[in-house]
Amino acid sequence: MNIRIWKQLSVFTLLGLFLSWLISCSSANIGSGVQQSGAGSTEVEFWTMQLQPQFTDYFQHLIATFETENPGVKVRWVDVPWTAMQSKILTSISAKTAPDVVNLNPDFASQLAGRHVWLNLDDKVQKSVRSTYLPNIWKASTLNGKSFGIPWYLTTQLTVYNTELLHQAGISHPPVTYAELATVAQQIKQKTGKYVFFITLVPEDSAEVLESFVQMGVNLVDERGSAAFNTPQGKAAFQYWVDLYKKGLLPQEVLTQGHRHGIELYQAGETVLLSTGSESINTIAKNAPAIAKVSAIAPQLTGETGKKSVAVMDLVIPHNSDRANAAVQFALFVTNNQNQLTFAKAANVLPSTIQALNNSYFQPSPTQDTLADKARIISASQMKQAEVLIPTIKDLNLLQKAIYENLQAAMLGEKTVDQAIADAAQEWNQRG
Repeated sequence: MNIRIWKQLSVFTLLGLFLSWLISCSSANIGSGVQQSGAGSTEVEFWTMQLQPQFTDYFQHLIATFETENPGVKVRWVDVPWTAMQSKILTSISAKTAPDVVNLNPDFASQLAGRHVWLNLDDKVQKSVRSTYLPNIWKASTLNGKSFGIPWYLTTQLTVYNTELLHQAGISHPPVTYAELATVAQQIKQKTGKYVFFITLVPEDSAEVLESFVQMGVNLVDERGSAAFNTPQGKAAFQYWVDLYKKGLLPQEVLTQGHRHGIELYQAGETVLLSTGSESINTIAKNAPAIAKVSAIAPQLTGETGKKSVAVMDLVIPHNSDRANAAVQFALFVTNNQNQLTFAKAANVLPSTIQALNNSYFQPSPTQDTLADKARIISASQMKQAEVLIPTIKDLNLLQKAIYENLQAAMLGEKTVDQAIADAAQEWNQRG
């Protein structure tokens, strides 16, 4: 399973007219396709994203345990491919056959939350239960002050760095901030001939550049949803990436290649740093053992705000499901402390509950000295301060597209920074 999830999924391309058609019938017409599972039995339909076959045993055991503890409730598990989830959930909503519990990311789920598709969980989940989850993570699944999702598993970015190349460049420790990154980039290029790192400007692949804006203190939109980034801070963020590119300190492929290419460059020893999730550590160890041997882990890069990003997967429930109570009960069971801890260990992700995150598995220990151990521990240490940096707004993909395409134009010298950022703001504000 590619559990790196969110950088691709965080920018789901919503087809506006298609979505409007599906939902225009109003949320009052949204129902559940779940059927009775025999006399006196309730069946809850549960959709996940591409977790079979790697976690089939885990979910079969999880479901069997839940059914034993909740006589009369049966769970039917349906696993959906990554690429199919968006269209399948939209179609099921339109056809009134939506599952009772579905695994989505908040970015996409919020698009439908704005149309009142999901159950308001504030009415179903007691405050004492909500408080068992990391506060910033629970907040990621809220819209207009209402909770539409229950947090499940998390990932966050780290900095993997090549200690040998850093030493060759005469640098004693990896950069912590983007400002430090720009300072060492020239020195690394001069001393080693390598690039400092790779970051993609392909809109459909990653929101990392957009997140860097927020970390640099840029507000993307105001309270009305209008562009708020055409400011001195926004221009400085644009100028930052334009300067790195024009000085030849970023690979030219940042304009055309995705995050996978960044991993390939790091594995080939062509970049000094790699911004990635802990799940990539095993990939590097397998594909490039010599590089893995000289690699170390540092916290994710940030800006002057010190903000750290996190990607969230949650569970949502259609508000008109006639199995809502059983669905909530099952969603809370999937995401309770023990089950989150078990799944986090199996899937190399992070739990969203406070108690599970405080488990010794995520704490420093003399016995946890492998690269993967260090990645997991540093990832977990970032969680209490981490937050979803990109606001949950309608047409987020259009905002990212406007910023990325105009930033690329400035990098290529086709526009000045002032013109590029003004055009990006205008495109967003005048979107259809």
